[in-house]
Amino acid sequence: MSNLSGNQGHRVSLKPGKGWLRRNFITEVYLPSLFTRRKGIARRPEFPELEPDQVCLTWIGHASFLISWRGLNILVDPIWSLWLKVIKRIRRPGVSLHHLPAIDLVLVTHAHFDHLDRRTLKRISAFQPIIVPDGVGNLVQDLGFNRVHELERWQTLNVGEIGVTLTPCHHWGARVLHDRHRGFGGFHLKLGNRTIFHCGDSAYFAGFTEIGRRLPTEIALLPIGSYDPPSLREVHMNPEQAIQAFKELNGRIMVPMHYGSFRLSFEPPDEPLSRLRAAIKHSEVEQKVVVMEEGIPTIF
Repeated sequence: MSNLSGNQGHRVSLKPGKGWLRRNFITEVYLPSLFTRRKGIARRPEFPELEPDQVCLTWIGHASFLISWRGLNILVDPIWSLWLKVIKRIRRPGVSLHHLPAIDLVLVTHAHFDHLDRRTLKRISAFQPIIVPDGVGNLVQDLGFNRVHELERWQTLNVGEIGVTLTPCHHWGARVLHDRHRGFGGFHLKLGNRTIFHCGDSAYFAGFTEIGRRLPTEIALLPIGSYDPPSLREVHMNPEQAIQAFKELNGRIMVPMHYGSFRLSFEPPDEPLSRLRAAIKHSEVEQKVVVMEEGIPTIF
């Protein structure tokens, strides 16, 4: 499995970390999650009227966002399923699927089941375009989208007034264990003079400064959960690393994501957010972090 240079990001090795067999994910995390009462409510939000230079973000949960701008609606990593195969969703999506506005563009950062959910994609497809990393297109071609665009790292595609660039990250994109050819990354969106960076999944790596230099970022959607995985591999950022990544991006607003919806890791479900809140008190970004509630449209 080939590595790319540090500032480009690269695939995480599939080799488990030292000591991973000393813990039991089934008994410590999986089984307790099955008996956890599912929290959260699916709302019927009132989407606000926007001024030409305003953007509205609605966090659905996990890494799923609805981004609205100038009458256009973009869905990123949409997943409404209540199960990932056998993994239970412990917080409901914040918006009912049938209460979404018409979707103009769909973005999927990589092929993992908690980001590329074929059941959800099939339900929201309405002959609009979808953008995925290189090698992921065949997973969505039969779902009802009018065109499937595959992007390579740093490649930009303009869809009408929307500019979309695939950014590097430190993760992997295999749908199944040895499915190594699929690309992965984050998406940088240019919406007029507004910019939004959706990190996708990533461990911390040396490339965030380069992303911020090449693609100036106003709003950064950064993952803060699933940082203590059963394999003990470094596959996701912890809250402190997300803050460091935000500083290196030189962004103006940080929105945390990828926590609370699915228990994919050993840390308690409430720990990422409490750990983030503790960390920002000791940093210079306290006034820049916006913690969103699922299903509440927020104007930026």
